[in-house]
Amino acid sequence: MTVGSPATMRAWEVSQPAPIETGPLRYVEKPVPAPAPGELLVQVLACAVCRTDLHVSEGDLPVHREHVTPGHMVVGRAAELGEGVTDYALGDRVGVAWLRHTDGTCAYCRRGNENLCPNSRYTGWDADGGYAEYTTVPAAFAYRLPADVPDVELAPLLCAGIIGYRALLRASLPEHGKLGLYGFGDSAHLVAQLALAQGATVHALTRGAASQRLALELGAASVGGAYDSPPEPLDSAILFAPVGDLVPVAMRALDRGGVLAVAGIHLTDTPPLNYERELFYEKELRSVTSNTRDDGREFLELALRYHVRATTHVYPMSQAQQALQDLKAGVFDGAAVLVNEEAP
Repeated sequence: MTVGSPATMRAWEVSQPAPIETGPLRYVEKPVPAPAPGELLVQVLACAVCRTDLHVSEGDLPVHREHVTPGHMVVGRAAELGEGVTDYALGDRVGVAWLRHTDGTCAYCRRGNENLCPNSRYTGWDADGGYAEYTTVPAAFAYRLPADVPDVELAPLLCAGIIGYRALLRASLPEHGKLGLYGFGDSAHLVAQLALAQGATVHALTRGAASQRLALELGAASVGGAYDSPPEPLDSAILFAPVGDLVPVAMRALDRGGVLAVAGIHLTDTPPLNYERELFYEKELRSVTSNTRDDGREFLELALRYHVRATTHVYPMSQAQQALQDLKAGVFDGAAVLVNEEAP
């Protein structure tokens, strides 16, 4: 079933992973993908920019698909239905996120931890993503989206928001607890809104005056540099910056019994931890690995309930490489979003 998709499209691909300043991405003409059985072809309306896209482009993550098209925070519409898809209709508004496939049969999937599935696959890493005019998604891993939130505002929720929510769950923030956020980019500014709405006190530890201003505007109790000490001990903390040196810093900031969750898929090497200063008193260090689809659905519901909204900076799709450079340089607060301006 189709609405007459074109034969070719414009899309970005990683020609050879390298520092983003050297231009590892190319903007090319390529065939519009055909949806496999059980998949949707999605016309991309907006795709938010994630630090994981930067890691894929620069080679911090190993190559899973040569010349991959990055992008995994996609808001679009169903342009074609693959064989067997019955729960979506042409023109439906859909979201495409990071998690693309799990086997559904392994021990992790059976116990509700599909994010740990050893056969998982990911949008913009294992399969072409949303830095393009069209992409595909298995219908079982697509998200239904509300009609009354603009594309640009919704896009960052589909990874920055979902992964941030998973990190918040892993951080075990107690009711009315004190939460430290190390790094205050796309994920952190969404998590902060949710935590504040649920009664937490939030302290932002981050570089950049723009990010610090945004944290205060959203209601953070304090801001400081990433290596500064918060004004009070933290019950929980989330490390969003991919900087291993910050792990002992954040662990020292925790109160007794506190938990640090490391949210990123990539982290530079962590220095040795001092047991007495950084782990004693039952402090915990936890990682975050992807998310489950239940996490995604729960977060989107909470985001609507508490009016969690992204601070966004719009770039045309043709400037994706510049958006990634600006992300790396810390040029903007909040999230960058690529838009296909010619999409009807």
